[in-house]
Amino acid sequence: MSTQARVLLEVSNKIAYVSLNRPEKHNGLDQQMFLELVQTAKAIRKNRDIRCVILNGNGPSFCAGLDFSAVSKTPSMVLRFFIKPPWRKENMFQRVAHIWRDLPIPVIAVIHGNCFGGGMQIILACDYRIATPAAKLSIMEIKWGLIPDMSGMVTLSRLTGVDIAQELTMTGRIFSGLEGKDYGLISKVSENPLAEAEALADVICEKSPDAIAAVKYLYKKTWKKDTRSALFWERITQLRLLGRNNQRIAMSAGLAKEKKPEAFISRSSFK
Repeated sequence: MSTQARVLLEVSNKIAYVSLNRPEKHNGLDQQMFLELVQTAKAIRKNRDIRCVILNGNGPSFCAGLDFSAVSKTPSMVLRFFIKPPWRKENMFQRVAHIWRDLPIPVIAVIHGNCFGGGMQIILACDYRIATPAAKLSIMEIKWGLIPDMSGMVTLSRLTGVDIAQELTMTGRIFSGLEGKDYGLISKVSENPLAEAEALADVICEKSPDAIAAVKYLYKKTWKKDTRSALFWERITQLRLLGRNNQRIAMSAGLAKEKKPEAFISRSSFK
């Protein structure tokens, strides 16, 4: 196994910068990168001072997907990663993407160059996706005679129509960041997606971290659910916020008409 870190983590101004770091391979996913991505997400979850994550890729691409040449050298990896432990809801292939959706803080994906297969499923599990207009995207698993199986069936259904999802999955065709925006798979297109991501993260970091975590939790619980369930989770989630220290800080600032409240305390556990 290579000693080079496949995933880099830097925390600055309450923002966690997570960088895929295999640029010579267009950040292709190998065993080490799978493990480091999950470890990094776990470390971020434990640090309650972090308010937002920016996920990007070093080098010419965000992520070219699964590195089949590397995987072929460790055939046992496929079996180990595919088997789901009984205490988890997902296997390792699914977890490396879905773990970002499960974080209690927003995750912003910054996309440039190629974003194929597994890389595509990782960005779909993020909360926002900001891409360059010329970024090349593809649900590419069909090329290998496979289907997307890294939580794509959870996220695609929330972002686009079934006809678009089926066509992209059945053809594996490459489409641009601009097309991805039209399909609902990309949140915003920008020539400088990192700057856009940082601007959004700065705004998020100014808000109550408890309320931000609650918003992510609430939408995950209620999106496309029936009205009765949605109203139930609204009530329960609001009750968990009322009277907490961060809610009182936000309320005081709002009543005083302050543009920026005093510093919020670290976020509470919210899951």
